[in-house]
Amino acid sequence: MQSRAEPSRDTVPSLERSLLIGGLGFAFASLCVFATVAFGERWMYRNLGLTGAYLAWTALFILLGGAVMGSLVIGRWRLPKFYLLFGLAFFVYAVGWVVAYFVVRGPAGEWIGSLAGSLLMGSVLTIWLGSARSDGARVNVRTVLCLSALLFVANSVGYFLGSAINDSLGGRAGMLLWGTIYGICLGAGLGALLHFAQGGRRAT
Repeated sequence: MQSRAEPSRDTVPSLERSLLIGGLGFAFASLCVFATVAFGERWMYRNLGLTGAYLAWTALFILLGGAVMGSLVIGRWRLPKFYLLFGLAFFVYAVGWVVAYFVVRGPAGEWIGSLAGSLLMGSVLTIWLGSARSDGARVNVRTVLCLSALLFVANSVGYFLGSAINDSLGGRAGMLLWGTIYGICLGAGLGALLHFAQGGRRAT
């Protein structure tokens, strides 16, 4: 029997719960990924090549991050099926980011990559989760853009703040702090997106 204190598996988790689980859970996932960069980047480039290393990091984010974010999903997209959706969303995010970065280069490439990746991932998650909403409300373009913008802000704060700290400290400690900050911010953004996309209380 379910305790009254526990949220129903068919009830969208609260925004506070989504932010907390998303931020802390994805921070752990991101820290694990960035740890492979801090301690094994050269080995990965040497043995996997540039493309293989990026694919491995993307797969790790999907494997670890999908488990965290899947705990915030209700209905037909609940784990393990959520892995398919999150895998697609994070893959297009990574492709959008990497392509923009390697084409434009420098800080401009990073900003464009953050925008492109956030828009792609936000669109995939919002559209697919919105189509399964129990209240029958339709997801419109404005909703997709608003939630993608939310993700862009969270993603950019985490990435650029973490990058600045990494540049300041340097070494493995800087890289691990970058991963933690990036994970907290992006995870909180993803948690908020999942909350609203599934029909949580409206953002103003």
